[in-house]
Amino acid sequence: MAATLDNVSPAILRWAILRAGYNEEKAVEAFPKLGDWLYEEKLPTISQLQRFASKFFVPFGYLFLQHPPTETIPFPMFRGEARQNSHFDLNVYDTVMNVQSRQDWLEDYLNENEIGVCEIVGSIQLNTHISEAVSLLRETLQLESCWAFGYQKIEEALNTLIQKLEDAGVFLAFNGVVGNNTHRALKVSECRGFALVNQTAPYIFVNSADSKSAQMFTIIHETAHIMLGISAGHAGEELFSHDTVESYCDKVAAEFLVPADVLQDVWTGDVKRVARKFKVSEIVVARRAHDLRMMSDTDYRAFWLEYSKRPINKKKDGGGGSFYLTSVKRVGRLFAIHVRNAVNNRQLSYTDAYRLTGLYGNTYQHFMNNNV
Repeated sequence: MAATLDNVSPAILRWAILRAGYNEEKAVEAFPKLGDWLYEEKLPTISQLQRFASKFFVPFGYLFLQHPPTETIPFPMFRGEARQNSHFDLNVYDTVMNVQSRQDWLEDYLNENEIGVCEIVGSIQLNTHISEAVSLLRETLQLESCWAFGYQKIEEALNTLIQKLEDAGVFLAFNGVVGNNTHRALKVSECRGFALVNQTAPYIFVNSADSKSAQMFTIIHETAHIMLGISAGHAGEELFSHDTVESYCDKVAAEFLVPADVLQDVWTGDVKRVARKFKVSEIVVARRAHDLRMMSDTDYRAFWLEYSKRPINKKKDGGGGSFYLTSVKRVGRLFAIHVRNAVNNRQLSYTDAYRLTGLYGNTYQHFMNNNV
């Protein structure tokens, strides 16, 4: 008969199911044995508790604590118009912890190998004029004001931005799920992206479940956070924020992606056509045109009423795609290069490389040999 555990409290179990986004009824429905444990009618075995931990994405050791640990995302996550929700989203939290783990390793590795700091970190302040901030970013990325016009597809413009930022020393990761777990989707309403500031290894994460045009704005918005030296994330509606820092980053992104003078030259009143030209979402163009008095209050309101009824997630996919190509975005090419070099130089074990990339064994080898 399997040994049972009597040092797991019902309070910890209730905390674990709430943490995973379940109420008690739904949790018992998903894991029937839980009902007996909650009311102390039966005790769990080690194997049962391990299955419970796996089911509800809780570290096994946490279940033996007397009191729940304090878990918080280490920066503000703005939702909608700078409304910070107090609820805890486990998928976002685990994603942030994963990126932070990569960043912690990178910082040590880059410092140990005397690889220089990223010069755009903390390069501006909130009193820096928007045009000055945008000029600095254009100079760093070597992109002219009309740069996006040269691409037919948003994906091409997006890839250019990624490459330019990586060349400048910014690390990027794209994912729409937690790690490689397709059962743990990252909702756009909970996370569009975030910036983790670090002088040596600044990181930008982008929710790949979002539309490509929205990802363009997210990348530059989070880059502005890196330039300010202020970590933060944003989620929900693609709106301009009332928070001071968020508003500043929105303005930098808007001017970088849709420069006022260029918009005035190409504006026809056709929001969809102009958005395709700049490779951004229609709401960004409409709001920009309205703010520059090129679109009337009435026209903007009518557009917004129609736009607000659209689904928040408009990503269009032609299928599952290549696992390895997807992994390039999830891991990040620049990060993968450093991991590979560290392993080859015996500064990192294969076990740690697997953990950092989320790729294991032959999958890891194939990825590093053929995709980096």
